[in-house]
Amino acid sequence: MTEPAAAPEPAAAPEPAAAPEPAAAPEPAAATEPFGALLAPVPMRTTGERIAERLVTAIALGEFEPGQRLPTERELSASLEVSRTTVREALQRLQAAGYVTTKRGRGGGTFIQTGAGPGSDEMIKRTLGPAWDDLTELLDYRRLIEQQIARTAAERRSAEDIETIRRAVGEYAHACGRDASRLADHALHQAIARATHNSRLVGLSARIRREVGLGFDAEPYTPKMRRRALRQHPTLAEAVIAGEPDHAARLADSHFSLTNDTLAELRARLHLRSGGDTDARSQG
Repeated sequence: MTEPAAAPEPAAAPEPAAAPEPAAAPEPAAATEPFGALLAPVPMRTTGERIAERLVTAIALGEFEPGQRLPTERELSASLEVSRTTVREALQRLQAAGYVTTKRGRGGGTFIQTGAGPGSDEMIKRTLGPAWDDLTELLDYRRLIEQQIARTAAERRSAEDIETIRRAVGEYAHACGRDASRLADHALHQAIARATHNSRLVGLSARIRREVGLGFDAEPYTPKMRRRALRQHPTLAEAVIAGEPDHAARLADSHFSLTNDTLAELRARLHLRSGGDTDARSQG
């Protein structure tokens, strides 16, 4: 008996047509909106750049003046606690911008040309702005310490201390020029500190002075500060010599507000100049 023929296999169903691929999204155009600038890499300032800006700030505070020779690279490296390579980079930046000039040979060195070069206001803001709270706290700390030094000196001064303090007052009064005034001022306050007969207070006074000077072995200075110091030094010294602790402390508090006032005035001038520029741009 023959087997029935196999049924024919059904034809395969046609495959569905592939869906068309979505068109590729267009690539974003090059950033021309403000967001492009905001997302751009932030340039990092080198230590040499920051030291250069600190030096410009020191000039603005009167620690250095045009025509003055700067300390040597080795001295700056030691006082700022950075490498000589960093100091050299800072000086090269300042020379390229016209702030300093270098003279070779005998009597040579690096000399201040100006403190008001290109971008000086911004340099000062970058130096003082982020550190303003710390600097204000440091100045307050200094006033507290110097009050205690004056008070203790008035209680402990010896005949030798009295003679040294009086001589220092006279030397400040007769000092000529910025450097001589600064040295005489430091000598007077060190004489008062030594009258405490506590070496830690003597060292602390000197360290705070250096820190207030932004690491340079100098103190902010203006002719106005000198005029006030000429009036205040004799009264402070006499209170210490006369053995009047409370009076000496009050006079020291008033005297050491000079640096606070100078920094506040510089900051106010920068703010006014910035505000004037902004107003001028908004009216343009």
